[in-house]
Amino acid sequence: MFSKETYVRRRQELKKLVGEGLILFFGNNEAPANYPANSYAPMRQDSSFLYYFGQHRDGLIGIIDVDNNTEMLLGDDIDIEDIVWMGFVPSVADLAAEVGIEKTAPMHELRNLCNEALRQHRTIHFLPPYRHDIKIMIMDLLGIHPNQQKEAASLQLIKAVVKMRSTKEPQEIEAIEQACNVGYEMHTTAQRLIKPGVTERFVGGQVDGVARSLAQGVSFATIFSQHGEIMHGNPSDALLEAGRLALCDAGCELNDYCSDNTRTMPVNGKFSQKQLEIYSIVEACHDYVLEVAKPGVKYADVHFAVCRLMTDRLKELGLMKGDTEEAVRAGAHAMFLPHGLGHMMGMDVHDMEGLGQIYVGFDEETRPNLEQFGTNCLRMGRRLQEGFVVTDEPGIYFIPHLIDLWRNEKHCAEFLNFDLLEQYKDFGGIRIEDDLLITADGCRFMGSKRIPYHPAELESFME
Repeated sequence: MFSKETYVRRRQELKKLVGEGLILFFGNNEAPANYPANSYAPMRQDSSFLYYFGQHRDGLIGIIDVDNNTEMLLGDDIDIEDIVWMGFVPSVADLAAEVGIEKTAPMHELRNLCNEALRQHRTIHFLPPYRHDIKIMIMDLLGIHPNQQKEAASLQLIKAVVKMRSTKEPQEIEAIEQACNVGYEMHTTAQRLIKPGVTERFVGGQVDGVARSLAQGVSFATIFSQHGEIMHGNPSDALLEAGRLALCDAGCELNDYCSDNTRTMPVNGKFSQKQLEIYSIVEACHDYVLEVAKPGVKYADVHFAVCRLMTDRLKELGLMKGDTEEAVRAGAHAMFLPHGLGHMMGMDVHDMEGLGQIYVGFDEETRPNLEQFGTNCLRMGRRLQEGFVVTDEPGIYFIPHLIDLWRNEKHCAEFLNFDLLEQYKDFGGIRIEDDLLITADGCRFMGSKRIPYHPAELESFME
C-alpha cells in the first residue's frame, strides 16, 4: 500500500475527471474453489478498488460522491468467528482512515444510498463487473440484468480510470521493477532446470514456487510447454525431449504490480541450426522495438514495423515471398505471428483489460481492426506516452492446423511457401517477451537484471 496522500490525491483527480454522480467501486469477495469453505487463496482484490482505496480485505465497497465531494468505505467488521479462523483484521473505520477516508458504514447501508441516488435521478457510475457475485449485487441494487451490465457500465468512469492508471507514477514503476526482478529469478530457475527427462509440470511448478516464495504469487497461470505454437500451453506431464524447444511465459505479482516475461530455450541446451535461424528473427524483432518505441508513436505502427522486419527475414529463409508491404497488408505474416506485439501492464498483467480493450489499447484516433486474422488480436495500438508500461513480445509459431487450413484455402498463397512450411510442422514456437517502460525520449526494459535470451548467452547460462 502506498501513502495515504496517494489515495486521497487519486480520488480527488477522479472526481474532476468524472464530473458528477455517485461512483461505486466494488471490492472483491472470497471465491470458493470447489466447496464454500475452500476459497481460492490468496484472495485477489479488484485492481481499480486497490488503485483508489488501497485495502486488500474482502467485502468492501468504496463510494465517491462527486456532487457532494464526500467519500465512504462500506463493509462489515469481522466477528470473533472470523478472528478465530483468520486472525484479527482492523475495523472498517481503521482501514478507511489509513487511506484518508472519514466516513464508513455497514454493508446494508449500500441499498439505502443507491435507492436515494436513484430517487434523485443521479448518475450511478460503476465499472464493468467480471465476477458473478458482484453482477448479482448490481442487479439487486440497480435492477440491471447481468447480461446488460457491461453496456450499462459508466463510460465516463471507464475513460477516467484508464487515463489515470495508464500513466504509471514513479512509485508504481518502482513496484513493477521489483516484480520484474522476481521474474528474473523465476525464468532463470526454469533455465537451470530444463533438461531431457524432466517433466513440463515439474519445471512449471518450480517457477510458480519462486513467485510464491518471493512475491504474492503468479500474475497469471504459468505457460510452460514444448508446444510453443500453442499460445497458452499449460504444463503437462510430458517429458522434456532433446532437440525440442521449451517456451516459458511467466510473471509474478508483487506489491499489487505485475511482471510478464517469456523465454524460449533448447531442451538440450544448444540450438540446432534450424532453431537458431528462426530464433534470431524473433530476437531481432524483440530488440528492434527498443529503437522505434517512444512517446508519440502508435504502438500499432511499432507492431507493423516488427511484422515487416519479420517478413523480410522469413523471406531470406524462403518461408515467405513477394512484396513485403503487400504481404503485411494482406496479413500473411499472421501465419507466424497471430497475436499483437504487446499489451498494457501494471496492476493487471493485461492492465485494465476488463474495462474494455477498445478503451485501454485504443482511442478515438486509433481503432482496432477486428476483421483480419492476427490483427484482430492486437491489444495495444494507441500512441505511446511517457510512463506507459507495455510488453514487447514478438514470436514465430508453426501451427500445423493453421498451415493446413491456409494451404487448403490458398490463403495468402502468393506470399507463403507452403511446401517449405510442411518441414516446420513439428518445430513448435518461439516467443521472447520483456516489459517496456516508455521514457521521455524513448523506452527501456524494466528490471535490474535481464533474463538471458541472446543465443550464446542463453546457451552459456544453461550450461
